[in-house]
Amino acid sequence: MTTPSLQDGIEKAGSAVNLRWTAEPRFWTPPVVAPEYSGWRKEQAAWQSGVALMDLSYHMFDLFVSGPDATRMLGELTANNYENFAINQAKQLVVVNENGYLVGDAILLRRGEEDYVVTGRPTAQNWLTYHAGQRGYDVELSSDPDCSRDPQHIPPFFRYQIQGPFAQQLIEAAFGGPLPETKFFHATNVTLAGTTFRALRHGMAGQPGYEFIGDHADHATVKAALVAAGEQFGLELVGSLAYPTAQAEGGWVPAPIPAIYDDTPDQSAYRAWLPLHTPDGLQPLNGSFYSPDIADYYVTPYELDYGRSISFNHDFLGRDALQAMKDAPRRHKVTLVMDAEQVAKAVDLERGPVNTLAKQRVEIAGSLVGNTEYTAYNDPYGTMLSLALVSEESAKPGTEVEVVWGNHPGGDVAAEADLGFPRIRATVQPCPYNEFARSGYRQG
Repeated sequence: MTTPSLQDGIEKAGSAVNLRWTAEPRFWTPPVVAPEYSGWRKEQAAWQSGVALMDLSYHMFDLFVSGPDATRMLGELTANNYENFAINQAKQLVVVNENGYLVGDAILLRRGEEDYVVTGRPTAQNWLTYHAGQRGYDVELSSDPDCSRDPQHIPPFFRYQIQGPFAQQLIEAAFGGPLPETKFFHATNVTLAGTTFRALRHGMAGQPGYEFIGDHADHATVKAALVAAGEQFGLELVGSLAYPTAQAEGGWVPAPIPAIYDDTPDQSAYRAWLPLHTPDGLQPLNGSFYSPDIADYYVTPYELDYGRSISFNHDFLGRDALQAMKDAPRRHKVTLVMDAEQVAKAVDLERGPVNTLAKQRVEIAGSLVGNTEYTAYNDPYGTMLSLALVSEESAKPGTEVEVVWGNHPGGDVAAEADLGFPRIRATVQPCPYNEFARSGYRQG
């Protein structure tokens, strides 16, 4: 691949943490989509109490995998089960390193017998591409990047999500009746306004809904038909400020640190192959939780509740290490609901909702019990929600904690230094926080 490589960047910076650490991070928002349509607060409310249209067409990275060895390759490089994996079914793809730690996750859609598309951030896709080349599988791989670097780039697909309590009514109005009965994370072909595309039963914020995926040439036609059908239900278009915040109540950690920084020959070779200018090299690392050891930011699939996606009925990279982790003590993913009055004093909402991957310290009585992974302000709840990983003893709903809200300067400043950051009281609650996401999201 191109130079400089990720390994070049690490060597120049002195360490992986030095490369990624910043006290002044830029907040990510999806490219191309307008920041707001009716206002981020109103748009947040739509997917919870009304109906919303989310445009996912421009920030996804696609890896296309086909050929005689496509299924074998995926089976040997990921922790998922490929038995009874039907065409037009999707999975939460789980990719780990040789030590069982998470490299990345993505959505895997099977489009044909030996035809797949991996969608999401490029982390898992890059790992699969590299190892496919190293192992010599008989596959064809091609990729399509997101539009973050080139807003004029035309993606192959449109992706629209219809979400919220009125999603089903809108869909029936648009299509002239209910769609064919479809299980969660399964797709069916549908036709609207003379165009045929996939309808994947899926949601972002844990609310009922569908993701429609089709030829990008038809994006305007399909969007116009959905918007027209949604007028009677108060459909809201969701802009790039509000969209990422859906993850906080839906319970998905969007960008865990990939476990690709170990001092091993295989990972060193991978980093020498991987360009520096990727999220794995340049995505900011920041927050009040600081460690000079990048491994302290690694996560396991079990900590992110991906256990249901893991299968040990086949051999795959990292299998034995991951199996040893299955019943070992671990941190637990929780939602932290922050004290609204203290949030109002600590954060500025004038520029839009909080949307941050900062790793903030989570403490009880001044002792570290975990760290945040993603935090967003959710106006319907009137406060910030944070997805955090905390010790088992701290994970019980109702536990009171404090979030240390600030950006450690990094470098030689002690990790435990008292830097005078504000502390925000928070209460541990289940994850996902959205009740439907916990109890009904995967039904059917």
